[in-house]
Order: sequence, then structure tokens, then C-alpha cells
Amino acid sequence: MSSPTGAHGEADATKQENEQQPQSTASTDATLNARAKSSNGAKSQGPKKWLIALIAVIAVVAVIVAIAVTRGKNDDANTSGVTKADTVTIGLKLAPVSLDIRHQSGSAIEQVLIGNVYEALLSRDSDNKVQPGLAKSWDISKDGKTYTFHLNQNMTFSNGDKLDADDVAWSINQLKEKQYYNANQVASLDKAEAVDANTVKLTLSTPDSNLLWYLTGRPGLVFDKNAKYNAKTEAVGSGPYTVESFDSASKMVLKANPKYWGTAHKPATQNVVIRFLTDDNAAVNALKSGDVDVLSPVNATLAKSLDASTYTVSAADGSDKFVLAFNCTNAKLKDKRVRQAIRYAINHKEIIASRGNVDYALGGPIPSVDPGYEDLTGLYPYNVDKAKELMKEAGYTTDKPLRLTLTYANTYGTELGDQLKSQLAKIGIDLKIDYVEFSTWLQNVHANGDYELSLVDHAESHDFYKWTTPDYYYHYDGKNVQALYAKALAATDEEESNEYLKQAAKAVSEDAPADWLFGYRVTVAYNTSVKGFPDKLSQTVLPLWQIAKVK
Repeated sequence: MSSPTGAHGEADATKQENEQQPQSTASTDATLNARAKSSNGAKSQGPKKWLIALIAVIAVVAVIVAIAVTRGKNDDANTSGVTKADTVTIGLKLAPVSLDIRHQSGSAIEQVLIGNVYEALLSRDSDNKVQPGLAKSWDISKDGKTYTFHLNQNMTFSNGDKLDADDVAWSINQLKEKQYYNANQVASLDKAEAVDANTVKLTLSTPDSNLLWYLTGRPGLVFDKNAKYNAKTEAVGSGPYTVESFDSASKMVLKANPKYWGTAHKPATQNVVIRFLTDDNAAVNALKSGDVDVLSPVNATLAKSLDASTYTVSAADGSDKFVLAFNCTNAKLKDKRVRQAIRYAINHKEIIASRGNVDYALGGPIPSVDPGYEDLTGLYPYNVDKAKELMKEAGYTTDKPLRLTLTYANTYGTELGDQLKSQLAKIGIDLKIDYVEFSTWLQNVHANGDYELSLVDHAESHDFYKWTTPDYYYHYDGKNVQALYAKALAATDEEESNEYLKQAAKAVSEDAPADWLFGYRVTVAYNTSVKGFPDKLSQTVLPLWQIAKVK
């Protein structure tokens, strides 16, 4: 979910006191700063003016040479002849409540930590494709049950400890044994073994066509078993950055890891400050004032006020799905006719238009960037009359309405709730809106499944499995869907797997355990001085190491 990552854990107060502030941007050139300081005592102190003059000439020449050398280095680093700033400040909407990525749910923690602080066996790019990570290559057996990964050499954690195959195998086996978050993604994985220091073998009970992709996320993360630290407020990883400080109420400060083993993901910027800005207007003002260099996401309507000569604004399909979930175990919503009526009654075009006409219509559980995507918007087109008929069959009318409660986090604002209340009133549904803190939502809805209707942005990619897990908060138990998904996982042919996924997704949508309000196109905005910020999938893949600010 595009959200804080859990209901527990607070930032260490001592850490807050030691947070590093962004350095002044007045000058990042040490030579110029030194020159400014030395000019204060330049008065003549004796009769040897020729000596003083000679010294002055030498000093000027030295400065000119130093500047030339500095510029040459910057030309090499930036290929643009500009000076690279040492701090980039990024504004994100939602904050992780804790840094304990093995226990806390949600994508906010993944967004900032994976690939930046913690590294996985594999990685993925902004096109959602699997790439090498700690493993530089891999082999798959013909039956799809054995994966052999060949690791990079001379890898280390940020504390200097060596990272090799033993750490990889231990981390993955611990995920399974302790059932850390997302362990269910690799349910078919039996064990991980260190063949030698640079080789890891994974053995599966059944083929899993999603395995490589899952190993780019939490199931593939590698930890230092010997490190001692508070996982809620600190992190010891192998990535290009370390966590300097963390306060879920305001910001996180990351610093380039001086012990980083890699070269491909070497940080372009020494310091990254991530500010958590929940209010859309405040966020845009922070960008305009220069308090942040980047906003991801930015309200699409407010982004129109940004000057194109100063800011780059873009939007692209991502994995975000705004899901209006119906609790399938609720007595009122067990009736499929009610669920179907709700879907017919929702005017998706109106909702999308109110958000700036950036998002796209999504009629099912698989987003456009994932395998198995198919346009399913035609299954439940906007049809108030059809919705009224179904409600009448179920025993409800505008004079005898069905009372339901929609529970969702106040971080999403009130407009969506107001629109749904108005639209559903037309078919005989009296919708009460219960806005709660996200931590409350996580506990009551996500963890306990205590709700009637709920709304959240599910940002994760490849998360269809949740519709095949009856104890997930959807409480949806579609046997046919589970069977189709099992076939998709077992298929060793990619096209065959995608076809089963399409069938499963269509079956879910037809059964109406939810409505997919829209596929969220993440609009990002950043100052034109920022280079390397990803325009796609920044909600889930945020390679901070490639982002730089130049001037």
C-alpha cells in the first residue's frame, strides 16, 4: 500500500536531536570558500610590497588552477559542466512509521529502503523489469524448481561486515522460518543453500513464475545476522545509503555509504533528505519555496500552477490501484447483487475528472504495468438504472436505503468519500464516511478485517495473490480464482502464465468483491536542476542513488 508501513514503532528521540540539516547552497566549492576567508587579512604589513604582490599573483594563479581542476572534475562527473550539489531534498506524501522492514506492512517503507539502504538478491528497474542485484546472474532448471544465483564478489554491509552466500541463504531461510512480512509471496520456496561463498541455490516445491520478481522485494532482502541495532529506528544494509536519522513525523536523512561495495549504483548525491508532506497544498508550496527539490506524488490539479520553465511535471502508469474493497464476510455485502449495484453506480469518469483527468480507468485487480493486465472496464459500466434494479432485488430503495460505512485513512482527503456518498445515494445506499488515522486503518481494517467498505491505494506490483488469500482483509474466497492463479504460477511459459492471470483477474472482477476506482498515475514534479529522478513507478521503485541536483 502507498502508506505508512505499520501501526507500531516510534523514532528514537536521540536520533531526532542528531539529525543533519541540508547544507547551505550558498557555495559548494571549497576553493571559493577558502578564497573568501583569506581575503579578510590581505592588508600590507611591511615595506616589501613586491613580495606581497608576488605572493598575491601566485595566490591568484593557484586559485585559477584550482577552479579549472574543479570544473574539469565536475565536467567528468556530470558531463554538463555544472557543479553538483551535495544534498537533494525529496517530498513524499506518506511516511513509514517504522524502519523494521521485516515486520511492517506497506510500500512506504519499501519505497525508501529497498535498493537504497537494503539490497535484495535481485533488483528491478523503473520499467518493472527484473535486473541483477546482489546476484549478477542466475540459472533456472528446466522443471522450474531450482534457481542458482551467482553473486557479486567483495560485497560488504554498511558496518564493514562481509556479505556472501551464507548471509543470503540465512536471510531467506529466516524469512520463511520467522514468517516475516511477504513470506507468503514465496510459499513454494523450500530452502536456500550456500553452495559456496559466491553461489546460492533455491529449491522450490512447485514452480513459481513470480519468484524472480518477488526476490527484488522483501523476500530477497539480505541482512547482517551479526549486527546489533534497533530495527525500528535504524538500519544496517548493504546499499548505497545509510540512515543518518529518522522521524516518521517529519523526515528521514540518508547519507552516502562510504563502505558501499558496488559501482553501478554508486550515489550521485552525498545526502538525501526525505520530507514527509501529507498536505497537498503545503507540499506544492514547499516545492515553490525551494524547501524540497522533488514532490512524488504531487496533486495533479495543483501541479498545473507550476512554471514549466522551472519545474518538470510528468505522469505515467504505475502499479497503484485505488481499491474500494467490500468486506465479503459482512452480512450486507455477502449479497452479490449489492456488490454489483455499487460497481454499476460509481461514475469513474467523474471521479477521474475531479482529480485532474490524469488517472486511468481500471476495471480489475491487475494494473497496466503487471503481467496479466487486460482492460476490464466494460464489465461494470456506469449504469444507475441497472444498479437500482439490483438494489431493489436485494430489498433496498432510495426510500428504504441500505446503510453502509466506508472506513478509510484521512491522508486521502475527503473528496473521494464525498463523491462516493453522493453517487451511491442515487441507488439507495446511505453511506457513512469514517475518516481515521492511517495507523488506525492498519490495525482495524488491514490487520483485523473489521469494516464494511474500505478504500486504499494498493501500490504493490504483482500482488494478485491477495485475491487468492481468504484471510487477507478482503475476505474474498473464490475457489475458481485460486485454481486459475495456481496454474499461472506453475506455468513455465510466460505467455501461458499471463493467460491464466487474465482469466483469474476477470473472474475476480465479475464476482465484484471490490471496485477499482482508478489506476493511479503518479504525477511527479521536480526542479529542472534535478537529474535522474524516475518518472515511472516512483511510488514503489525509488533509486535515490541516481538522483542528483546540479546548478
